[in-house]
Amino acid sequence: MRKTFVASLTLSVFIFIISCSTTTKPNEKVVDKTVYGSTDKAYFASGCFWCVEAIFESLKGVKEAVSGYSGGHTKNPTYEDVNTELTGHAESVEVTYDPKIVSYETLLKVYFASQDPTQVKGQGPDKGDSYRSIIFYQNETEKTAAENYKKQLNTSGKYKKPIAVEIVPFKVFWKAEEYHQDYERSHPENPYVQNISIPRLERMKTQFPELLKGKH
Repeated sequence: MRKTFVASLTLSVFIFIISCSTTTKPNEKVVDKTVYGSTDKAYFASGCFWCVEAIFESLKGVKEAVSGYSGGHTKNPTYEDVNTELTGHAESVEVTYDPKIVSYETLLKVYFASQDPTQVKGQGPDKGDSYRSIIFYQNETEKTAAENYKKQLNTSGKYKKPIAVEIVPFKVFWKAEEYHQDYERSHPENPYVQNISIPRLERMKTQFPELLKGKH
């Protein structure tokens, strides 16, 4: 089942709840008490941005992860536009992080390990151009780090298929609609979140317990 249909149904229910009840509240967000210094931004895509956003926001040193669209040619795309597979955009996340706490190389490590990097144009049940895996580099340092790590994985023997992750220059990031932000945290009852997003997050947490923020 494509996330598109699940999201549409969930959005309808969500709108109904918001308009008919003043007592229903989303889960409280864990307060991040980290004191951040100078921050950088990094851009990634690997399937559903609900999943990817939650994965990066659980890491120490990540101040915020924002869901959006990147990699295409359409200006100000909507969720519906991107799901036509005609915009060239992929569901992406903008990660704001403190490089003194978590390095770009560590973000890459988590990025690759939190997905099936050999899957072409999709992750799990989400298939299509808008779900393809991409690293958007902003400078030669990021490009070299991404290419080297991809090469390392390809030659490690860990995967039976070639790494399908694209490594392309960053151009522009379009923030997704507000109802997509912090979606996994705000909608734990959603079937897609329960069956796809949360298990994917838990697999990452099992691999990198030392990188997690408190109470994650």
